[in-house]
Amino acid sequence: MDSSTDLKKTNQAASLVVIALIILSFVQCTPKHQITSSSIAEANPDKGLKDYYKNYFPIGVAVSMASLHGADSALIVREFNSVTPENDMKMGPIHPSEAVYNWKNADNIVDFAVSHHIKIRGHNLCWHNQEAAWMFKGPNGEPVTKELLLRRLKDHIFAVAGRYRRKIYAWDVVNEAVDDSDDTTQIYRKSNWYKICNGPDFIEAAFRYAHEADPNAKLYYNDYNSEHPIKREKIYKLLKKLIEDHVPIDGVGMQAHWKLNDPSPDELRKALDEVTSLGLKVQFTELDITVRLPRPKTAAGTAGATLAPDSGYTPELEAKQVAQYKMAFDIFRQYKKSITSVTFWNVSDRSSWLDWRGGGLAGGAAANANTPRVIRKAYPLLFDENRQRKKAYWSVVNF
Repeated sequence: MDSSTDLKKTNQAASLVVIALIILSFVQCTPKHQITSSSIAEANPDKGLKDYYKNYFPIGVAVSMASLHGADSALIVREFNSVTPENDMKMGPIHPSEAVYNWKNADNIVDFAVSHHIKIRGHNLCWHNQEAAWMFKGPNGEPVTKELLLRRLKDHIFAVAGRYRRKIYAWDVVNEAVDDSDDTTQIYRKSNWYKICNGPDFIEAAFRYAHEADPNAKLYYNDYNSEHPIKREKIYKLLKKLIEDHVPIDGVGMQAHWKLNDPSPDELRKALDEVTSLGLKVQFTELDITVRLPRPKTAAGTAGATLAPDSGYTPELEAKQVAQYKMAFDIFRQYKKSITSVTFWNVSDRSSWLDWRGGGLAGGAAANANTPRVIRKAYPLLFDENRQRKKAYWSVVNF
């Protein structure tokens, strides 16, 4: 071999070393978030939330009929492996009069999920909102008796849970039955159900009916603000009583309609610890984190806090939302043995129920007459108005 060949090989080897050093230098100098965000998206274009969390728990989303078509449909199939009908299984919409059931929308959602091998959560069987008004009236228009009301509740649960038996893996059986006030002696909400039954007997009855209708479905009590200390203790007392009375309940749905500063990590852990101490599972059933905060009250005794000016989705608000989502999912993963699903309430920022409630200032489904009925974007989800992944998305999947 002549010397010119040796020199050529030496130059080639030197060139390879230089290239390797350049690549190594680029990787070391590239910010970590750039690697974990853009490169993951490029390398795994079809990988969704459900895939990142396959070893933890199902990731779900609330859907409507509009979600089953077009871009939303494709996003759901890519990202999620559980769905919850947002409104179409609630008592009022699905059972508007005694002899009438509106099955079409609920059937279509179930069929969509089954055809895409997506699990289904049922929502809900008994609630004080979107209730069927006829349930509370007797045959001649007089107030219904407790006995007739419970019989109607049983018929409703047998019809709805029975129709979707073995297709729905978990039900929100009773929704928001706990009182919201700071009165620690008042555990239960004074709903029509509570007043007519002269107490909370309807809660136990609903769970027993649901278990009879579908013995294989997991049964959950579902509520909001379950991390706030006073309400957390009320929910705990309700659950403890159900367990002591041998009521068939599997777990608690924490709705998780949260804000940028609420809950704190400590509050979230305490709520999880209390539920799991009873041997119950947890599902986060309606997760969204609004970027809107109310103005502070100006003085004691003044009316409820008013809307602050809408600044849009600023970088500062985005950073706080990213941090809150990261905190929540860091804790979720720590409790993976007790958490059996996490569901987002709506698909993307393009359309959130919070937008119609002043940006979500009421927190959860508690929005009432005192909540400003102003259309105001909440930007509460992991996908933006163009259905693209937000920075909050990457804070959830990069672990």
